[in-house]
Amino acid sequence: MRVLVTGGAGFIGSHVVDALRERGHEPVVFDVREDPAADVRAPAAVARALAGVDAVCHQAAMVGLGDGVADAAEYVSRNDLGTAVLLAAMAGAGVGHLVLAGSMVVYGEGRYECRRHGLVRPGPRAVADLDAARFEPTCPLCGDDLFPGLVGEAAPADPRNVYAATKLAQEHLAAAWARSTGGSAVSLRYHNVYGPRMPRDTPYAGVASFFRSALARGEAPRVFEDGRQRRDFVHVRDVAAANAVALEAGSAPGALTAYNTGSGEPHTVGEMARALAAACGGPDPVVTGEYRLGDVRHITADSSRLRAELGWKPEVGFEDGMAEFARAGMRGA
Repeated sequence: MRVLVTGGAGFIGSHVVDALRERGHEPVVFDVREDPAADVRAPAAVARALAGVDAVCHQAAMVGLGDGVADAAEYVSRNDLGTAVLLAAMAGAGVGHLVLAGSMVVYGEGRYECRRHGLVRPGPRAVADLDAARFEPTCPLCGDDLFPGLVGEAAPADPRNVYAATKLAQEHLAAAWARSTGGSAVSLRYHNVYGPRMPRDTPYAGVASFFRSALARGEAPRVFEDGRQRRDFVHVRDVAAANAVALEAGSAPGALTAYNTGSGEPHTVGEMARALAAACGGPDPVVTGEYRLGDVRHITADSSRLRAELGWKPEVGFEDGMAEFARAGMRGA
């Protein structure tokens, strides 16, 4: 299968290219890092790249928190306009299979239960609470403590920042394309991806990049809040394998199917920082109590659907993955 990989020279995209080659496919890299004209917002360039292509793996995006609105136009341009241009070109070229780099950020906060009220969805955390180091969301009905759990694909979307809003819009665009053309679309909702080739020292790379970059300088990782926020850290090679499996399996025509793509092993941000510091032989993390508006407290997902329907399972465990990441080279932003 000949597969166009947008963003194929990037962190995740380059691993997707490797995974496709290893499985006997022919990846075609489309990335502004290699060719400034290879911009998914450029209709003519996209149309040329789609010649002879059987499927598209869409990794190109502006990533990060997007915690303000100053860069909202850039996020929308790169993520949503770029996706719209790509889908229009696919429709014109008759390319009917898409795998999209989705994100767990579309859920907002994760799944919470209250002892008295069962499953509830807390609203955004208040600045006054964060300033007072009250980081845990409380029940919106009674104010009691909540207990986080795994969120499934059927959970309602609730994007809490600009980046999250654009990732959800990408899914809606892909679903509209699938309905209109009869194509098949899969969105792999990535969790916190880490591993070799991760960009260093950039706000768009994620917390693992910041911690690893600090340790490379001999500095202690700086952990926001109290370090107890829960995430799912999934190795980039496992994510790349999920893309290859999704491309090979296909999906129902005329619709978009979403799959949570995580390790299935929740860890706190503090645990990750300590494991990485130990693997690097660096200084212990410092818990700062600082916070970022737009961050959610806990978000970990149930990835069993991806395992059951496509036969994918993660191969890299947390400890082994962090040990490898501690030794691996990083790349420029």
